[in-house]
Amino acid sequence: MEARIVRAFGESIEAKKVFFNGANLGAITKAATLVSDAFKDGGKLMVVGNGGSAADAQHLVAEFVNRFQIERPPLPALALTTDSSVLTSIGNDYDYALVFSKQVKALGKEEDVLLAISTSGNSTNVLEAVAAAKALGIKTITMTGGDGGKLAKLADISLNVEATVTARVQEVHITIGHIICELVDYILFEQV
Repeated sequence: MEARIVRAFGESIEAKKVFFNGANLGAITKAATLVSDAFKDGGKLMVVGNGGSAADAQHLVAEFVNRFQIERPPLPALALTTDSSVLTSIGNDYDYALVFSKQVKALGKEEDVLLAISTSGNSTNVLEAVAAAKALGIKTITMTGGDGGKLAKLADISLNVEATVTARVQEVHITIGHIICELVDYILFEQV
């Protein structure tokens, strides 16, 4: 049992070390700047994902709407994973592939940013959300795993974790998300 614990920690640390290299540091900086600029311009951050990525979407939105590390005004962010009536009505009346894209079309505007999270990079409903965002002129950031799948190729900014174990990818994703929150606070409020 202890060997499994040590192995899991080691894999998590290694996945983070591999991700946090020069190119990805620049991409994280660009992502934080894009989100900050959206907030400055009266836009919002919309976040989508399935399963654990849906939980990450909600977690990160809470950091923006409430606070991250500093006392500051709430920032406009919205997880498109939380309204069960909207999700189930779209899934029932149309198709589960459209549960996020219809919300992007209804709520999105050009000043916004969409953060799309998919460990495989191939979640159909997340791909549809990015396509809807692009059609509206909304900038997109993706967090993916493995080879990035189809999603990484569509993004304005791609943050791809080159790990194949879903848990390790998600552990890096939440770290990336927290760093973006910290950078946004710094950019907007020069604190942290």
